[in-house]
Amino acid sequence: MADARDTAVRLLQAFNAHDDEAIGALCAPNSRLEALGEVRLLGRDALVSYAVVLFNGFPNARITAQNELVGGPRVMQEFIFEGTHSGLLVGAVRTIPATGRKVVVRGVMVGRYERKVAIDIRLYYDQLEVLTQLGLTPEGMTEAPQP
Repeated sequence: MADARDTAVRLLQAFNAHDDEAIGALCAPNSRLEALGEVRLLGRDALVSYAVVLFNGFPNARITAQNELVGGPRVMQEFIFEGTHSGLLVGAVRTIPATGRKVVVRGVMVGRYERKVAIDIRLYYDQLEVLTQLGLTPEGMTEAPQP
């Protein structure tokens, strides 16, 4: 289904442009997002807010789709997320101050798209790898890079 893939691609383009208005326009009013760490979001505004948190924590955040699989309204995208953690990363449990570290992590996004909007998105990635790259695990604790 070309519309599903086109919508998924436009959503990634909006993310990479840090265009929260475009992200909102590409999400259904009752859209859902589930991610690791018990993230369960419902509604367009919640999905946009989640993206803005990432933009604030990683001002140069970028997602690049590596592989895609399309089946009807569903699109699976293997991706690479890249960004430098130079802002506050506000989470449900705690806020992580900027570490100045670059994060490069692989993940998978599975989305359902109908009528040119995202209905349901699932994100899968290695949280421990992200924390390690941020220097927040014993393995990742080394001297922080100098700006």
